[in-house]
Amino acid sequence: MFMRVSILLGTVVWLYALSVLKRARLSAYFFIVGSAGLFFILTSISHPYWVWFFTHAVIHGVALFSDITHWSTIMYHTGLVYITNVGNPVIMSIDYECSGIIETCAFVSLVVFFPTYQRKEKVFYALFGLFYIYAINVLRLCVVVTVVHFGGGQSFFMAHSVMGRLIFYVLVIALYYNVFTYSQLARGIYREFVDWRQDKL
Repeated sequence: MFMRVSILLGTVVWLYALSVLKRARLSAYFFIVGSAGLFFILTSISHPYWVWFFTHAVIHGVALFSDITHWSTIMYHTGLVYITNVGNPVIMSIDYECSGIIETCAFVSLVVFFPTYQRKEKVFYALFGLFYIYAINVLRLCVVVTVVHFGGGQSFFMAHSVMGRLIFYVLVIALYYNVFTYSQLARGIYREFVDWRQDKL
């Protein structure tokens, strides 16, 4: 109950601060306060339902890879992935950290308050980023399963904490570059998508 009241009060203060900054035409502070505040609000209200949804969506993505390769067994209710190998099988837990919800909330918050995009562009990039982060998160965990399956239990730390995270964050940086830098210098994904739709119609 206290948590809900705190979120509500924080949201009211945040909205008031945004109105003041907008009237003062302080666009840089409006972007910083807006995106930071929205990030904390989204992460706060994500428990427990959105965390559960994101976690199970990732689990089902890894399960599809498991059904094809048979290199692991998925325990849906507990969120565990039993990775088989010759020497030492490993059980990997897909939890809050692996759900990708923090990265998704951060990206959506930045897109919503990014000043150069129109409303349609913001909706497009928010949805695109959501599915993109989900896909690369599943890819990261599939890499972990592959490396552990062939490398054994002793390779889990290297696969999960080094290789998997490196792949994930390099691809996240590529997303940020395209949305917040490249799109301002060149055509960008949204404009290419619009042109593609027009050609199809």
